[in-house]
This record gives sequence, C-alpha cells and structure tokens, in this order.
Amino acid sequence: MTIEEEKIRGIGKVLNDETRPLKERFRALFSLKNIGGQLAIEFIEQGFKDPSALLKHELAYCLGQMQDPLANPVLIRVLKDVNQEPMVRHEAGEALGAIGDESVIPVLEEYSKDPVVEVAETCQLALNRIKWLKNPDKPSDTSVNPYASVDPAPPMTDQSVEDLKKILLNEDLDLFDRYRAMFSLRNLRTEEAVLALSQGLKAKSALFRHEIGFVLGQLQEKVSVPYLRAALENPEENEMVRHECAEALGSIAHPECQQILNNYLNDNKRVVRESCVIALDMCEYENSPEFQYADTLNKI
Repeated sequence: MTIEEEKIRGIGKVLNDETRPLKERFRALFSLKNIGGQLAIEFIEQGFKDPSALLKHELAYCLGQMQDPLANPVLIRVLKDVNQEPMVRHEAGEALGAIGDESVIPVLEEYSKDPVVEVAETCQLALNRIKWLKNPDKPSDTSVNPYASVDPAPPMTDQSVEDLKKILLNEDLDLFDRYRAMFSLRNLRTEEAVLALSQGLKAKSALFRHEIGFVLGQLQEKVSVPYLRAALENPEENEMVRHECAEALGSIAHPECQQILNNYLNDNKRVVRESCVIALDMCEYENSPEFQYADTLNKI
C-alpha cells in the first residue's frame, strides 16, 4: 500500500511545526520513519534547523534506522556541521554506520579523528560496523536481535554472561568489541544480563554509557531503574547519557519511573528537560491500550 503524498506532507508539517508539543512532533517523526522514502527523508531533513538538540538527535537516529542510502548526503552534512551539538553530530555518524554504505568510509575516517570525543568514537564504531558487514568471513551464528533496531555493532557469538561482562567492562579493549558484548547481553534478556549491563553506566566513555542507557530502555526491566535513576540524577553526568537514561525510564514505564521523570521536567539542561517530556509520553503510551506509538498517520 502506498501512502498518499498529501498525508506524508501532513505528517511532515506536524514534525516541523515548532508550535506543536514536542511529543506530537516525535510521534510524527516515527510515523515518517515507518513510511520511508525520499519525501519522508526530505521532511526529516528540514528538522535539522530546529533549536532542539533532542529532536535533531532523533531525526538522525531515524534516518539511520530507515537504512536508505538516500539519507547519506543529509547525514554527512550534519556530521560535518560543527555548529550542530555533539549529540546530533554523533547520531549522524552512527546513522551512517547503520545504513552501512561503503561510499561513506572516507568521511567516517576523517571524522574518526574529530576533536569531539563522542563524535570521533562514533565514527570509529561506524567504520568497524561497515568493515564487519563487508567481511566475507564474518560468523553467521551471532545471536538473533529480538528488537527491531539496527545496532552500531553486531552481537558476539554466544558466550556466558560472566564472559560477556568481563569484555563489557574491560576499559583496555576496543570499544567495538565492548559494544558487541553489550548487544549480546541485551539479547539474552535475563536479569543477570541486565544487571551486568547496568554496571556499564560507570564506564569511562560517555558514548558507551549513553548506549548502555539505550539498551536498558529496550530491555524495559525494573531491576535497572536504580542505575538509570542514579545517572539521571547526577548533574555532573554528560547530558547525552542523562537523556538516554530518562528515555529508558520512560520505556520501563513503572509508576516509580514517572515520579523520577517528573522531578527533572525543569532541569537546567534543555535536552534533559525535553527527554523527560518525551519519556513521560512513552510512559503514558506503555500504560495505555494504544496499538502503536507512531500514530500520526491515523490522526492526519
């Protein structure tokens, strides 16, 4: 079924209307992600002029998840734009890795030496993912991803939680290998694995900590709430990490999570405030009979 152009334009208008509540614009964005195609990409591209770093970060994330090479030029422009916030540039680099097109290797190599450490580390990970994809000898028995996400690194072949935890927390290992252990632990979906992942919120790399927050949000296990709460409540923590932990609490959607998030609706960091708004909307969705989060098409 093709979605009429008029409806896509209607959703795009919601996305790029700064007077609309942020939660409505997020739902519009994910509706466009699900539709895909050039017109959807064009409306998502328009959003990179927005003052909200959180929204722009999510725009880049969605372009990566769409895995359409038509988005590469957009993402390259965002990655190169030093006026964009680090978390937005980082997400553009990660999205290029998610799309996995070999043509972007030169630009990723250039920005793997970026002075912003989160951007540099992201581009290194993206390069490793593309190289892994094109390796004819890569194992075919990596664990199955139970989530719909395109991840920045493939999981490792099956290992014990203890072995994976050692790799995850070993600061001397390559970040790509530690990410692979991270996604293997996520795919196990046991309480032991969740607790091992939660220890990763103490890692040195802010980029790594932020990804831990993301996977804990995917897992939606209440046992991780104290760890996510501690990261969100720490004013010294990188705002990118606090944002991801807030959204993870929104995905878990336990009443305790709602109480925590309400405490940070007036945080002095805009990206944290806005993440709590979006997270509370996710809480509402998770606790409602709504069929889907990306529901803007039905409302147009």
